[in-house]
Amino acid sequence: MKRILICGSNGLLGQRLALMLSTQTDYEVLNTSHHRTFVFDHKLFDFTQLDITRRSDVRSLVTSFQPDAILNAAARSDVDWCEEHREDAWGVNVVGVENLVDAAKKVNARLVHVSSDYVFDGKNGPYREDDRPNPLNYYGKTKLAGENAVRASGLPHAIIRTIVVYGAGIGVRENFALWVVHNLRRHQPISCETDQVSSPTSVADLALAVVRAFEFQEEGLFHVCGSDQLSRYEFALQIAEIFGLDTGLIAPTISEGLARPARRPPVTGFITLKAETALRFRPMGTRQGLSLLRRELQEGRWN
Repeated sequence: MKRILICGSNGLLGQRLALMLSTQTDYEVLNTSHHRTFVFDHKLFDFTQLDITRRSDVRSLVTSFQPDAILNAAARSDVDWCEEHREDAWGVNVVGVENLVDAAKKVNARLVHVSSDYVFDGKNGPYREDDRPNPLNYYGKTKLAGENAVRASGLPHAIIRTIVVYGAGIGVRENFALWVVHNLRRHQPISCETDQVSSPTSVADLALAVVRAFEFQEEGLFHVCGSDQLSRYEFALQIAEIFGLDTGLIAPTISEGLARPARRPPVTGFITLKAETALRFRPMGTRQGLSLLRRELQEGRWN
């Protein structure tokens, strides 16, 4: 029986991984988070608290559990927060990754790590895996540094870059799709950028790619995202349409009109052919992904 350690199990991606792997009888899964409790405590999943920024704690747990694979879904992903809390952002997104690498070496565990399109400057999207990174903000710099720590480790590993992940989760930080839904349901007008273009990714797709990278023992860098490339404004309009909400509450704007601490890459998106081939990844379009999100919220599974 293979052992899998999930880091960041209380997050949007971590919750999906926990549920997906809980149905596999040939895996022993240990879920971890820096929180003391687990959102799925009622399901009796194995869980323990772990702060990946604490090197000795990471080494002790990994040595004790002896995982075959570590799936790292732990990160500080709020771009503006990272810009203003650089030490803490570096601690989780870089030092935490270095600690996982160090511990994984002790037990020869495979590492699957999740990164971001924000390692690019957005001048030449959509991007291939071999395109040169050039992050515009501090979050992107930390994610690139985390990637480099994994690459230099000598461990068997897969790095999965993704874009604008959306979906439902229990107590998760509000992602773009949920932000749009919650505001429009309260009849609150919102402004969304027409000049920030990317390929939104359903968390269900991302979780499947992470699991397959481990199961297929694929190594290297993979780009995983949704199949549509569209602006935040266009994405918001689709969200309103799928959820039956008022599109008239959505106003177009440009990035300069929004006062935010961190710069964003204007046009990203990925070429996903490598992931489609190696991981048998078939990305959902935004309408399909949003329809899935609507069904999940209607079912109350993630409330």
